[in-house]
Amino acid sequence: MLCSAFDVLSGIQSWLKDFRVYLEWPCLRMLFLGFSAGLPLLLILGTLSFWLREAGIDRSTIGYLTWVGLIYAFKWVWAPLVDRLPIPILTRVLGRRRSWLLFAQALIVIGLLGMASVDPKVALNQIVWCALLVAFGSATQDIALDAFRIESADSDRQAALSATYQTGYRLALIWSGAGVLWLAARVETGSGSYDVDAWHFAYLCMAVSIGIGVITTLLSQEPVKVQLAKVRNAKEWLHQTLVEPFAEFICRYGWHAVIILALIAIYRISDVVMGIMANPFYVDMGYTKDEVAAVSKVFGVIMTLVGAFVGGVLTMRFGVMRILFLGAILSALSNVLFAWLATQGHDLHGLIWVISADNLSSGIASAAFIAFLSSLTNIRYSATQYALFSSMMLLLPKWLAGFSGAFVDAFGYQVFFYGTAIIGAPVLVLIWLAIRLHIVEFKKHDTQVSHQQ
Repeated sequence: MLCSAFDVLSGIQSWLKDFRVYLEWPCLRMLFLGFSAGLPLLLILGTLSFWLREAGIDRSTIGYLTWVGLIYAFKWVWAPLVDRLPIPILTRVLGRRRSWLLFAQALIVIGLLGMASVDPKVALNQIVWCALLVAFGSATQDIALDAFRIESADSDRQAALSATYQTGYRLALIWSGAGVLWLAARVETGSGSYDVDAWHFAYLCMAVSIGIGVITTLLSQEPVKVQLAKVRNAKEWLHQTLVEPFAEFICRYGWHAVIILALIAIYRISDVVMGIMANPFYVDMGYTKDEVAAVSKVFGVIMTLVGAFVGGVLTMRFGVMRILFLGAILSALSNVLFAWLATQGHDLHGLIWVISADNLSSGIASAAFIAFLSSLTNIRYSATQYALFSSMMLLLPKWLAGFSGAFVDAFGYQVFFYGTAIIGAPVLVLIWLAIRLHIVEFKKHDTQVSHQQ
């Protein structure tokens, strides 16, 4: 009996030791930088779709406008420049990673200020152009920040870094989701009609909030600079910048790269496609701004944070592939719950339970997936390779999500949510195949070596 109690106590201490990693400085720093990364996303996608729907924009148009997010899927195109090209003066003062972070944050602020001065009801094209600028700045920030994170710690700490990064990211989603709705609801006229000035005020506050990322960038220390091979001419520079990062990955994994890239391309497809219609769904079901803000944008994001921390620890304990598999199953099942909610009408308690399950599963899946992507990256090409992986993660899902509004118009929300659950099935097959082929275990030593080069 005494031995059993001692074993339990030792087990608890072991788990507490694992969780202590989140108090280390590299993890804490990623909290604020993750906030800067997460803030723009909803402002050009989910929150913007709520604004557009309230302004009377039809669902099909809202669906097509989500293709603004495809910019994230093509960030690998200019990632080599972020990896190699210095910014005059800024790079000399701040270093390669921090200079690009600051430049990207400036673009985001300019785009948000533009959105805060336009009414989509009368000038939808201008909103789109400003959203494109925000998306480009945000994607560029992601490139530099992913490289900054990967270069800030060894591979054993990447799951923990991704969890604290997600914490900041999800807190930003609360502010850019619930915060915007709450701010707009507080300053609107109260007549119940569409008030564009309320939305302008809310988006202006979001532009100011990017200052958190700016201050953190200025106060952070540049990671240890990775020495790059010297080049003698433009041809060698282009080869080193554009060809080597992709060739190195293919050479390292051989034909297994096909399975890895296919898995990356569709792992988040259920979540991304479903998420585009979530806010229009809330509006059409009669939920108010305050209800959506409290349940979806605050409580739901807190559940995502719980999932992220649990996912980070589970990944360190049981391995990335097992938790990837678990996350994929949970993500598909949570979409089935949305199909059930579509039959309930305005059901606040049902919304709470569905949002809880959906965001908890999303947090677990995201923590494991970010750790998986980070483990595939060679530190010599961290910005370029990670940008390729994260771009592939979004390309197919974002393209498919553009048709979500038209699909809902044709078949309704219930069929749509069931469909988003079904399209996640191939993910399970690819993870099972990767486990059977021992892709991660077989390449584990090579990955560790590549991180040390």
